[in-house]
Amino acid sequence: MKVNFRHHGNFNNLERFLVKAVRIRPVVRRILEKYGEKGVQALREATPKDSGETAKSWSYEIVEGENQWSIVWKNSNIHDGYSVALMLQYGHGTGTGGYVEGIDFINPAIRGIFNQMAEDAWREVTS
Repeated sequence: MKVNFRHHGNFNNLERFLVKAVRIRPVVRRILEKYGEKGVQALREATPKDSGETAKSWSYEIVEGENQWSIVWKNSNIHDGYSVALMLQYGHGTGTGGYVEGIDFINPAIRGIFNQMAEDAWREVTS
């Protein structure tokens, strides 16, 4: 099979786009790292404290996929195989048959971080 290709003009627009795309990657990573840390701090401050173990167990991870980036906030305080942070957030049963109602502390703590991150990323991408 033979394929012929003719082109008139140049690829300047494509080249500019590719150069900008390569430069944007470290910028996006820097923004995500900044807001990953801010999110950890906001979650630490908002986490209900008894022993303080859950509050100090927050961390984050940046996950890069094909054409997408994500920040994953994690809490490493696990009790009997369950995340203590999620038990605080959504509630949980007790060993004596009772129920402890959850407290929505994660969503309010992280909402402002999402808004700031979106504004910052948009400013960087459009500049």
